[in-house]
Amino acid sequence: METINVDLGERSYPIYIDSNILASFGERLKIFNQSKRVVIVTNPTVAKLYLEVIESGLNSSGVDVKVVEIPDGEEYKSLKWAGRIYDELISFEMDRNSPLIALGGGVIGDITGFVASTYMRGVPYVQVPTTLLAQVDSSVGGKTAVNHPKGKNMIGAFYQPLFVYIDVKTLDTLDPREVRAGLAEVVKYGIIKSEELFSYLENNTDKVLSLDEVAIKHIIKVSCKIKASVVATDEREGGLRAILNFGHTFGHAVEALTNYRQYRHGEAVAIGMLFAARLSHKIGVSSDNTMERLSSLLKKIGLPLEDKAYSAAEYIKSMMHDKKVVAGELRFVLPESMGSVTIENVQTKDCEALITT
Repeated sequence: METINVDLGERSYPIYIDSNILASFGERLKIFNQSKRVVIVTNPTVAKLYLEVIESGLNSSGVDVKVVEIPDGEEYKSLKWAGRIYDELISFEMDRNSPLIALGGGVIGDITGFVASTYMRGVPYVQVPTTLLAQVDSSVGGKTAVNHPKGKNMIGAFYQPLFVYIDVKTLDTLDPREVRAGLAEVVKYGIIKSEELFSYLENNTDKVLSLDEVAIKHIIKVSCKIKASVVATDEREGGLRAILNFGHTFGHAVEALTNYRQYRHGEAVAIGMLFAARLSHKIGVSSDNTMERLSSLLKKIGLPLEDKAYSAAEYIKSMMHDKKVVAGELRFVLPESMGSVTIENVQTKDCEALITT
């Protein structure tokens, strides 16, 4: 089993990566938490596939399991559905030592972490991500949140899990579109920190898309190592961690304008990454072939490259709700060269010109 540590002092935790390990989850949890009651938060799609094996392993470890299901979709990552989870926790009489288990993709991980951070002022939780996007990105780092109609992840907290438990075999049942969406976040890590990872994706696209186990384990491991190192340096996004938002400023605007229904998160990030790369080239931050390589790889993976369904004014207005806006100025993570980015304030006129071309 591959183990990567997120070094945060007393809040440090491991990320476990392997194949066919869901059945042993109960034994692993006992190392970290001795409560006899847990709540699994999941959605109906994932529950049909993996709830029984997780629940059986926990029962075998002497743990009583309660389950809360929320519908599948980004639009359900809301205060309304967080409230329903609180209702269930109270009815189950869960105490401060009873952990929540997030079994699912990014939506499940984010809302479960948010509820864990606020229920009884904080209870333990564990991430068991079942999508590629969650395995390489959202399950690591302790960002928890729900969406607001005017902006994504506007209501949340930094709250670290007990551990992250990644079974790569869960990807075998993933819709190919979800695999492609998850790869957008891996591409992001290549742009911001590792030309080697980006080149690996360029040279092994078919293997990754076909879920070759060696290739998949490699990109998950490298992505988690990059994110763990960034988070260990800047847990609460006071500086360096903001580079993890590459592609997210415009991407979140696309998601919000389409009511979180048209695009998967990774698809919106892909659109946002290429927009940021084009913007970087336009204002003279990047002068190499990063934009062309990024566009080529996104196209090869099968990810969308742009969204032009709305006016420049609508995109700008939505981006102004982004958490990185400072004193009314848009801030973008912009590539300088492959594997290196910078954070810059950008004038709205440059964004408008790019949107309308």
